[in-house]
Amino acid sequence: MIPLLHLHGAIGAGKQFQPLVHEMHDFVNYSFDFEGHGAAQPTSRPFRIENFAENLSSIILHHNLAPARIVGYSMGGYVALWLAAHEPELIHSIITLGTKFEWSHESAEREVKFLNTETIQQKVPAFAQELQERHATSGWTTVLEKTKEMMLDLGENPRITPDVFAKVICPVRVGVGDRDTMVTLQETVHAFTALPNSELYVLPGTQHPLEKVKPARWAAQIRDFVKAHE
Repeated sequence: MIPLLHLHGAIGAGKQFQPLVHEMHDFVNYSFDFEGHGAAQPTSRPFRIENFAENLSSIILHHNLAPARIVGYSMGGYVALWLAAHEPELIHSIITLGTKFEWSHESAEREVKFLNTETIQQKVPAFAQELQERHATSGWTTVLEKTKEMMLDLGENPRITPDVFAKVICPVRVGVGDRDTMVTLQETVHAFTALPNSELYVLPGTQHPLEKVKPARWAAQIRDFVKAHE
């Protein structure tokens, strides 16, 4: 069976892919936690795309997956594309969903407002509890603070620029949900046009949070993409 490597988003963890993995039972599925997330041990390093790409490279080599087929949700897609541009021999193909490609000072400032720990505890305590259980190793408030700092850094120094897009030669299918309020269709189309070997899809009735994505609907796109690039 064909192996797939699933990459989680910011403040996420690999176990979030369990419903999708259930749908993708005809594949060999791998997922893991980026450093400082989920059950992964924290490090003294700040959260950075290049550090997460280093984690990804290690996992690919450890499991002998090169060249790997990547399913990248949100930040996971960004990390995969960065690695594909810098170590193309490790990546076979990438399908993304809800990856934010356009980072600026304004967009970063807007996104970090949603990561205020006090607001989350007061207004959405169930989500706070979920994050606490998800990031028991590092602590969810630490994960949020380090994620905010990473986003602000991305706002000033985006890692995926036009020259980086041009270096991604593997097949890529970029996707966005039509109800996504974090990632715009416009920036997704921009990535589609900037990537040399790309395809585009839009999932109907789909919001940004992974828990809001219907697994069967996304699985159909992934399966179609993988079969098209066997």
